[in-house]
Amino acid sequence: MSKKVRVLGVGSEVPDKVLTNSDLEKMVETSDEWITQRTGIKERRVADENTATSDLATAAGRKALEDAGVDPADLDLVIVATTSPDEPLPACACHVQDRLGAKNAGAYDLSAACAGFVYAFAAGTDFVRARDNAKALVIGSECLTKMTDFTDRTSCIIFGDGAGAVVVGDSNDDSDVLYCNMGSDGGQADMMMIPAGGSRVPATHQTVDDRMHYMKIRGREVFKFAVRKMSDLMLEGMEKCGLTPEDVALVVPHQVNMRVIEPASQRAGIPIEKVFMNIEKYGNTSGASVPLALAEAVKEGRVERGDHIILVGFGAGLAWAVSVVRW
Repeated sequence: MSKKVRVLGVGSEVPDKVLTNSDLEKMVETSDEWITQRTGIKERRVADENTATSDLATAAGRKALEDAGVDPADLDLVIVATTSPDEPLPACACHVQDRLGAKNAGAYDLSAACAGFVYAFAAGTDFVRARDNAKALVIGSECLTKMTDFTDRTSCIIFGDGAGAVVVGDSNDDSDVLYCNMGSDGGQADMMMIPAGGSRVPATHQTVDDRMHYMKIRGREVFKFAVRKMSDLMLEGMEKCGLTPEDVALVVPHQVNMRVIEPASQRAGIPIEKVFMNIEKYGNTSGASVPLALAEAVKEGRVERGDHIILVGFGAGLAWAVSVVRW
């Protein structure tokens, strides 16, 4: 029988600058009412020109370590889930490892877009489970607004910046990560993508002029996929762990859109009161979305030891993942 693994601590970090719907009204043809009705977002955080993804990740990671009572030198692994690293090379996680003083830890990035943190959480959990007295710091961090086209009214209203982190280690009680699973459909990769800047279409003056380094999204198709996939993931997690909706204390989903989260939870039989949402404050922060929400839920007392919680991520790739945790 494999040993149990638990979340030892949580932390989060967001930039100080707030970009409201009213601010966006001055930038593109939109309105507070239109954005709120279609997304549930009222404001989002925006990193300044001197703040990068690793800065937010380091701050969130430091808070998680303090919450866990873990010395950075005792970490064995740092994983950063991100689609907006400081630069293509080296890994953002290496910057974080250095700044935290985690001198004994390996470090790598994981790229699975909005599902990234739940992927990374599964990887960190498996790492701890396979070793004696190991500890891993798992972070989701994004500076998405630096990759957002603020002339595109359909996408610029959605994204925000932030970071969330957890420390995972051996469990000395009944707490455990009960289930993790992930999936993908690369045939739908063009549904959400940044067309240029990689080896397929390297950066040129033309790609910059054509605004090909910003996110492109097919909104209607994403909406249909997200509702179905979120509900399927919640149902899968409950089935695999022998749980009913009554057994679930909280669902922490990727903060994609209020109009996705509400029907998806209803389809899975989960009352909306059991679904944690902070999208109105932060928008869609992609890989940072789930850990940022989880950290807030814990700080607000929405999670207690022994509770069953479900973490759900889904997005570009297409990629999706679910974890069930007995807190």
